[in-house]
Amino acid sequence: MAVYNVWGFRRGPEQAASVLAEWEPDVVFVHECGSRLRLRRFARSLQMRAVSTRLFPLVRQIRNAVLVRPPWRVVQYRLHRFDRSERFYPRGALVAVIGRAGYRVAALSVHLGLTPAERVRHAKELVDLAQSMSEPVVIGADLNDGPESKSASWMADRLWDAWPKAGEGSGETFPAPDPTARIDYLFVTEHFTVDRAMVVAGPQARETSDHLPVLADLTLD
Repeated sequence: MAVYNVWGFRRGPEQAASVLAEWEPDVVFVHECGSRLRLRRFARSLQMRAVSTRLFPLVRQIRNAVLVRPPWRVVQYRLHRFDRSERFYPRGALVAVIGRAGYRVAALSVHLGLTPAERVRHAKELVDLAQSMSEPVVIGADLNDGPESKSASWMADRLWDAWPKAGEGSGETFPAPDPTARIDYLFVTEHFTVDRAMVVAGPQARETSDHLPVLADLTLD
């Protein structure tokens, strides 16, 4: 699986796809994914299928997406809007139930806001949402916060943060040209074993977005 803030595909969806292509992830959590057309081009380049949801389209659009690679498919998806978002900067979680023969997983794509108090509120709401799901849960998140922050700590105390389990290297993802902060995460419930986690940090990744993508190999127990 991968989590990637693609920065609106400013360098083009095909270039963003090429950053992940060699890894062939089964699921990709995307943030700041721009227009539907660019998202479709990104998904097509990866030979994946995408779902996304616009938040408050008459005010400001924020795009989170979940991509799946066959034989995985999206069974259903919906938008969970977070309570009390900053005005003009709505936030929420794209909740996709994905499946293949004999398996169902809830995949949540989330991008938290810019103020600490809002991030803490929404992190708590996100954990409540994850714990209410009947399926095993994976969350791909740009938290805009480091691992010692209140929002990330709240989540890590209640879910498994993939990086401390099996991360390779320091884990910083932002800013991409010279990263100093780990703000992009994969969280999982106890149904998963994290076999490996890594940051894709090659030259192309550093030029394509302001975030580096995080990859993890997970085993559904």
